[in-house]
Formats: sequence, structure tokens, C-alpha cells
Amino acid sequence: MVSSHPLPEGFTELDVFSLGSCLLVEGLLGFFLNGVTVVAFLKVRELRTPSNFLVFSLAMADMGISMNATVAAFSSFLRYWPYGSEGCQTHGFHGFLTALASIHFIAAIAWDRYHQYCTRTKLQWSSTIPLAVFIWLFAAFWAAMPLIGWGEYDYEPLRTCCTLDYSKGDRNYVSYLIPMAIFNLGIQMLVVMSSYQSIAYKFKKTGNPRFNPNTPLKTMLFCWGPYGILAFYAAVRDATLVSPKLRMIAPILAKTSPTFNVFLYALGNENYRGGIWQFLTGEKICVPETENKSK
Repeated sequence: MVSSHPLPEGFTELDVFSLGSCLLVEGLLGFFLNGVTVVAFLKVRELRTPSNFLVFSLAMADMGISMNATVAAFSSFLRYWPYGSEGCQTHGFHGFLTALASIHFIAAIAWDRYHQYCTRTKLQWSSTIPLAVFIWLFAAFWAAMPLIGWGEYDYEPLRTCCTLDYSKGDRNYVSYLIPMAIFNLGIQMLVVMSSYQSIAYKFKKTGNPRFNPNTPLKTMLFCWGPYGILAFYAAVRDATLVSPKLRMIAPILAKTSPTFNVFLYALGNENYRGGIWQFLTGEKICVPETENKSK
């Protein structure tokens, strides 16, 4: 089956196998870790708080990213996309929806932590549920636009997964990219940066740091920064001049986000980590009342 399909242009047999293997590991590991995070929230009553609901929602979005990566890995091992053009559009929409939702929930968690540590106010269910619904609907709106002609979904350079088509770089692409990036990445990075800077200042004043406030922004830039750079480069230059292998670095790094997020926001949260331990072992661990005390 594999030998009947030619290799994507610019890739060797080893490249395709290596990229497919990376996607498979990212997909399965991210799905498993985030799946544990989701089930622990549903099973352990003590975890069901408004702040932890944001972590739960982030894990749901990241499970979607991991599923998207697993489909891409399977196609990579086949060396072609077996689901047709409609499947490509669905895959692109699903990947974009979950990615945008994940970025928004990262910003929401940063905003919540700012209030917990700097203003000593806790998030309430009356705010959490509408916020989560808004994030999913807002992400769905921007992810749906390429389906109706504003922007476009097409194959990645490996041609075994689909995402926003940046290869044309035409007016339609640019007019979609700029507002989408501002409202779904730029603002979120500002929220994350300003929230954790305020938290860092608070920790410095008290001399009692609970976690490293620089890590979330660095991780976000590591995972999503290359995609942002590539997308904006395509708006001013011909992105196809960049090596296909180099262009594949962006989606590979982006799909590491679900795994990093588990360690940052679930296992890095003392309360949530205790709930996961209780779910896995049945052993209850007493933790401080502060919900997002993280290492």
C-alpha cells in the first residue's frame, strides 16, 4: 500500500517516517495525559471548582489537538491523505478549532491566576461557564471562516494533514490572518505576559514564589511562536520558498502543546495533581485551599 504512493516533494522515506512517528507520539501521549486530566475532574468531587474547570476545558481542547495529530500520523505512515477534500476541510477545521480554544484557555488560566495571587479573588461558576462557552464559540467562528471562503484549508507540506493554507499569501489570506491573529493569539499573549509579570512582582514582594511565572509564556512561544512566524512570513513573502521540511517544524512543535500543558496546568497544580493521584490510586491527599498553587 505504502509503495503505491509517491513521497511528498522535498521529503525522503526517513523524513516521512520520522515526522509520522513524532506526530504519533505527540498524539497518543497528549491524548492519554489530557484524558487522565479530564476523567479525574469528572470523578473526583474535590477537583470540581471554577478554576479547575478552566484546566479541564484546556485538557478537552488539547485532547482534540492530540486526536488531530494522531490522524495526521496515520496518514503519514500511508504517505498520502486518504480522506479526500472534505476530510481535509474537516481535519483543518477541527485542528484550528481546538488549537484556538487551547490558546484562549491558557490565557483564561493566566487571568484567573492573576486574580488569585494578586487580588485575592476567586473565580465563580457564574463567570466560568459563560467564559468557557464564549471561548468555544469564538474559536468555532474563526475556525469556520475558511470553510465559507475567508481563508482556506489545504494540505501541510507533508500532504498528510490539513491546516490554514498560507501558500498563496493573497489578499484573502492576509485579510483573514491579521484580525484572526490579533484576536486569537496577540491578545492572549498579552494577557499571559501581563498576568504572570504581575504575579512575578507579587512573588518578589512577598519572597514566597509558588511557581516560575516565566514558564507559561516561554512554553506558549515555543509551541505556537513558529506557526505565528510562518503565518506572518507568508503574508509578506512567498512561503513556498521555505523548505518543506522547515515548514513542518511549526505543526510538529505546536502539537507538543497538549503534553506541556498537562505538566504546567494539571500536574503543576498542587490541588489538581492531588486529585489525579486520588483518581489513579484511591488515596486522598490533603492540599492547601489555594486552588492554583503550582510548582
